[in-house]
Amino acid sequence: MKLFLSLIATLLLFNSAIAQGGILKGKVVEKGTASPVELATVVIEGKSLGATTDSTGAFVITGIPAGTYNIQISCLGYLPQSIFEIEITNAKPGIIKAELEKSATQLGEVEVKAAQFHKEDESPISVRTIGVNEIQRNPGGNRDISRVIQSLPGVGFSTAFRNDLIIRGGSPAENKFYLDDIEIPNINHFATQGGSGGPVGLINVDFIREVNFYSSAFAADRGNTLSSNMDIRLRDGRDDRFGLTATLGITDAALSAEAPLGKKKNVTILASVRSSYYNWFFKLIQVPIFPNYNDAQIKIKWKIDPKNEFEFLSLTACDIFKLNMNANSTELQQYDLRSIPENNQWSYTNGVKLTHFFNNSYLQTVVSSSELVNDIFKYTNNDPSLAKTINYASIESESKLRMEYIANKNGWKYYVGINYELAYYYNHSQFTGPYFNYNYLTNLFLNKYGAFTSVSRRFANERLLMSLGIRFDGNNYNKNTANIFNQTSPRFAMSYNITENVRWNFNTGYYHEMPAYTVLGYRDSTNTLVNQHRITYVHCLHVVTGIDYETRFNSRVSVEGFFKQYFNSPFLLDDSIALANLGGDYGVVGNDPTASSAKGRAYGAEFLYEQKLFKGWYGIVSYTLFWSQFQNGQGKYVSSTWDTRNIISITAGKKLPHNWEVGIRYRIQGGTPYTPYNIAYSSLIPVYNANPSGVFDYSQLNSLRLPWFHQLDMRITKKWYLPVVSVELYLDVQNVYYAKTTGVPILDYVTDANGTPLLTANHMSYQTKLLPNTTQVIQPQLGLILTY
Repeated sequence: MKLFLSLIATLLLFNSAIAQGGILKGKVVEKGTASPVELATVVIEGKSLGATTDSTGAFVITGIPAGTYNIQISCLGYLPQSIFEIEITNAKPGIIKAELEKSATQLGEVEVKAAQFHKEDESPISVRTIGVNEIQRNPGGNRDISRVIQSLPGVGFSTAFRNDLIIRGGSPAENKFYLDDIEIPNINHFATQGGSGGPVGLINVDFIREVNFYSSAFAADRGNTLSSNMDIRLRDGRDDRFGLTATLGITDAALSAEAPLGKKKNVTILASVRSSYYNWFFKLIQVPIFPNYNDAQIKIKWKIDPKNEFEFLSLTACDIFKLNMNANSTELQQYDLRSIPENNQWSYTNGVKLTHFFNNSYLQTVVSSSELVNDIFKYTNNDPSLAKTINYASIESESKLRMEYIANKNGWKYYVGINYELAYYYNHSQFTGPYFNYNYLTNLFLNKYGAFTSVSRRFANERLLMSLGIRFDGNNYNKNTANIFNQTSPRFAMSYNITENVRWNFNTGYYHEMPAYTVLGYRDSTNTLVNQHRITYVHCLHVVTGIDYETRFNSRVSVEGFFKQYFNSPFLLDDSIALANLGGDYGVVGNDPTASSAKGRAYGAEFLYEQKLFKGWYGIVSYTLFWSQFQNGQGKYVSSTWDTRNIISITAGKKLPHNWEVGIRYRIQGGTPYTPYNIAYSSLIPVYNANPSGVFDYSQLNSLRLPWFHQLDMRITKKWYLPVVSVELYLDVQNVYYAKTTGVPILDYVTDANGTPLLTANHMSYQTKLLPNTTQVIQPQLGLILTY
């Protein structure tokens, strides 16, 4: 705190470089080749300010009043583009990188107006673009990307204050994340092993330029995913001077620095650190856990020469999950303290990207290494002086190489590439109790490989866009997975302009994903890889179609229908359920005998109204109606854990005079299906001691439903644009009206006045009862952001 206050005083007193208005600068390049676009016109919407690009594609606009603006870019021979909500301050220039798509229309022919909203040739449908300002101001999002994505159609969410992304009825394990083309296995603190969710995001929002979110129509260079791709584009560090951003919130603090390196200033660096102090807040609201996290992020960009660029990216996290032994006044708190283990988790990703530009193409090479380390433990009676009842240690590491060549010639855009990955999985687990002693050890090396290509072109005076791609994947897990032709993934997309502003879009694709390492590496007492000859890639067929309409007021309306069919989905043999139903659980997913034998399906329709900044207003209204089903032990389709049926999200905001801003978000989601307990079996003393959370009766798989979820979030922001420092003060409140969230009831044993469990008359079972599992918390976040 003292350091933070000293920083405030230093920046406010520093007045030696008073800026005369803000600056917008950047570069305009050709999409698909990254070649500079000369003589492009860059105009600030609503202002008589603009510039044209030079021979390197660069431009600079000065004397801009501080604020947030939409930018329009156009050039003869290219489709125009709009970039929404670029913030320009006196302390920091606004920087954009625009990629214009070459027009196939000849001069004198009728040219169809380009879409204002982001569309890829391979993905003309089911893609949403979110700018950094939209992430920062999202009500209830608390500057967390995953929570912001929950405002979009087709995106379900866990109601347990987690960032699990449930896309169009798919499991949270079916999503992939990329930072500047470098794959990041996990973007959350306290990640679920075998899934992708967690309670807190670890990506520094101050690094982000934009996020492209794909819920279908995946490009061929993005493999091993079934439900979504999140493509996060980071900005470069400042090349003019040293810059600093400091953020102080109720639960964490962060510091980011950026600067040019060297005399040529062709090397820039972005670096940040963040640390939480959740303990006091959780102690205040009497939560029986203390989750604290730390993370660091670095990006170095080296523009070697006009033909070569080098980028280094590093992302690390350290998470510590302890128990708050003083929060033990209620039965639910006492149960949590008895059953929840403690957890230490470490993760990192280091990656480099080298890009070489040719005249009409470029070659990109990406090398990265990632690791996730889990240490889960629990002491007898939560006493560190006693023996551990749970001692779980695991490591997942991946080293990856991807090379791709991208070209744009004579109106045809195409790319071709290969990828290789070496993966390692280690797990040593020990579980002990009065009636059981479980000791488990496994390790697994896996070689993965793939190849991909895609081609696209516009026809009929830009009205018709067609794209065709294919990829092949394989690995050495078994003979089935080793044959790349068993994992052939074709995909086709097209888009047609019915009128200038109305488009019909279509996509179909056949995608593949390998199950989690917890499934692949499972061994029995004889050290045999139990699942090796029963597991293969999960296959998923997507068919999506829809219409979108763009208005003159920076808004659009779209309607999409989708169908997903799953094949070879992992099926837990002991429990006779599909593994997809467990992807949102805490801890570890899939450490059981499993076979690739289940089928599943998800289908539905989405509505979206999206209003980008227009006369100070912005907002998103989305509604999704869908069904998600997987087969049970009898081969019958039943509701999956993700089958909430209805998702409604309304986000709206207004920029007010004197740099005030207010926004709200209201979410409604249908009840989550769940399975009742087999109470008689669960209450048996050895069974309950081994599984104190209760054993589900899977003959009644997901036959019950929780109540609907609803919540209102609000955010109020005030900004001061000072000569060398920008100051932002915000109040972000989740669950404004104190709504109650209901989870699956908890099976607990009955105790006497001394806390001793009571037994049934035959002394073979505990007397048990169902505890209501409800949460009712207002989560405020008051924050201060300083940018120099």
